[in-house]
Amino acid sequence: MTEPLIFIAVGLGLGLLLTFLRRRLGEFHGQSPSDYVDSFPVFDLRLHLRDKMICEGVIFGPLGRVTSSFTAVFDVSWEGNVATVAETFRYNDGSRQEREWTVTLGKNGNFISTAPDVVGEGLGIQSGPTLQLRYRIRLPEELGSHVLKTVDWMYLTPDGTIVNRSQFRKFGIKVAELVATLRPAEER
Repeated sequence: MTEPLIFIAVGLGLGLLLTFLRRRLGEFHGQSPSDYVDSFPVFDLRLHLRDKMICEGVIFGPLGRVTSSFTAVFDVSWEGNVATVAETFRYNDGSRQEREWTVTLGKNGNFISTAPDVVGEGLGIQSGPTLQLRYRIRLPEELGSHVLKTVDWMYLTPDGTIVNRSQFRKFGIKVAELVATLRPAEER
């Protein structure tokens, strides 16, 4: 009777190990900035995030279905190593949201980002054609004021369009994902 229990325990352990390895090595969270260090084109925040920009995207809920879509205008201004990013979102349900980020460049591709609904500071790094930002965001009161751990990845395409993918987690469980594009407004 103990032999079948051993096989079941080994099978469960192996299944959990494979799930963990797949998540860490083969999924969104398995990426590392070092994966992109030698890739091209190089993402230069001051060059590629500036002036007026248009953002269009969708938000997926925890079951992988689109729950919302949006368009946004970003107004980005730089003063030395500090950028102010004023965002104005318009969602498919007619609601609007405004946010203002402050991005402070550091050394070796590192940067810090803050916004009123970000808890503490967001820590970012630019590597090759990518930018990764990790932060905790507090949802609006009408959405329960939950604090979600967020990972943003931005990927620069050869024509200068930026593709943004973000995942939002609560207790380690993905509760939402955002996919959007960002490009200079004058190209529209």
